[in-house]
Amino acid sequence: MILYNITINVTPDIEEDFISWMRDTHIPEVLSTGIFSEHKFFRLLHESEDGSTNYCIQYFTNSMEQMMEYEKKHAALLRAKTQERYRDKAVAFRTLLESI
Repeated sequence: MILYNITINVTPDIEEDFISWMRDTHIPEVLSTGIFSEHKFFRLLHESEDGSTNYCIQYFTNSMEQMMEYEKKHAALLRAKTQERYRDKAVAFRTLLESI
């Protein structure tokens, strides 16, 4: 099992829109690729000095080959949509984890 984890730092002025857009648009688009079998969406519980909030979206897939297929065929377009919508108000950090 491969976990694709995206942590996104979100400024307060877009937070409500960000949550709605993730739930209603972005996450369904990622899942529609057929690469991921499930997902989870979290808010990190911590206080930030600048008032921003961190969110974590986790997508699960069966193999590294499937993850590479996502990167090759889908990732650039889906990332560009988020970047275009939020610019520097939603900054993402991505990691890949393997179940052992």
